[in-house]
Amino acid sequence: MTNAMTAAPARNLLIDTLRAFALIGVYMVHMFEQYEIYWAAPQQNLTHVIFTTFFMGKAFSLLTLCFGLSFFLLMDKADKRGVDFSGRFAWRMAVLALIGLAHSLVYRGDILMVLAPLGLILIPYHRASNQMLLGVAAVLLAQPGLLFQLWGAIGGEAWANQPPHHYADTGPAFYRTAPLGQMLLWNVGQGQTFKWWFFIETGRLFQILALFLVGLRLGREGFFEAPDRFKAERRAALTALAAIAIACHLGAAPLQALAPDANAAPMARKLIGTLLGGWFDVSLMGVYVLLIVELYTGPLRKALERLAPMGRMTLTFYVLQSLIWVPIFYGFGLGAWKWLPQATALWLGVGFLVVQGVVATLWFKRFHYGPLEWVWRAATYMTTKVPFVR
Repeated sequence: MTNAMTAAPARNLLIDTLRAFALIGVYMVHMFEQYEIYWAAPQQNLTHVIFTTFFMGKAFSLLTLCFGLSFFLLMDKADKRGVDFSGRFAWRMAVLALIGLAHSLVYRGDILMVLAPLGLILIPYHRASNQMLLGVAAVLLAQPGLLFQLWGAIGGEAWANQPPHHYADTGPAFYRTAPLGQMLLWNVGQGQTFKWWFFIETGRLFQILALFLVGLRLGREGFFEAPDRFKAERRAALTALAAIAIACHLGAAPLQALAPDANAAPMARKLIGTLLGGWFDVSLMGVYVLLIVELYTGPLRKALERLAPMGRMTLTFYVLQSLIWVPIFYGFGLGAWKWLPQATALWLGVGFLVVQGVVATLWFKRFHYGPLEWVWRAATYMTTKVPFVR
């Protein structure tokens, strides 16, 4: 039984490819943001429009969807062995939180510390009905908390029109000049507080949980195991999600114009933008996923599979990217935010992705797991007998 648990699992290359796209998208957003420093003085140029419209929020949403899918794969494999994986999964999330804690010392925007505790909420849903999964996900995606606040804001309620706590975030400016010691302390304390306020006040927490459940449901259905079985449904969903994305993007300004002005309801228009922005992110992410599946099941399968090794090292590369680029951009290091043009940084980012792709391909010719992936799995099962070298 131990050998069955610790043996290297069979890979689904489509799922690994999706993870690679999530990793690539998140990384390029980080490069665009100079790991958050950009937001100290954002510029409304074409690059800003492209990244905020087509990448920000979408790559993160895809990463979240893949997390829910991974939960299903782990639990399903354990079920087939007649093993209850719930306790082990909870411990696995604790280990991920520790990795995230260490990572957040360098980059406070670390997402692992958010995904790990929220991942525990998935456990009771493992055996929930399909109707419950989709029903709860729909309610969460509707953002009832933001809708309630919007109702209060339009009505002129003082509590609903208070500026969000995360508006006062001083991190981006702080990172420009902060010495290493001060940055480490700030990241552990105040930096995390602002991050969590952002996830709460923008509805990201509900969005994460909803996409966890959607990923679980898609895994249960076998959507990525046998995508050809869902060709008609997939194309219908692609059309519907594209229509929703367009409606949310184009409808934001007209709906905001109908809200009371900033004097009567300071937060009303901002909340409408937040709501429609969140729905736009999720629907456009869905479009991306379905397009990737469409291309994967067509003539581009071999080309897309070249990305799969990167998807197998998502955790390692996600942390490594911060360890390399934060000291380059931040004031305690090279301070590149002052002298490295954004366009140049993005091209360097593309080049670094190519290097990661080559490294991952070569790595898996010799190893079963990426370095952090092996540590995470070994810690999950509390044994070093997890195979590493081929």
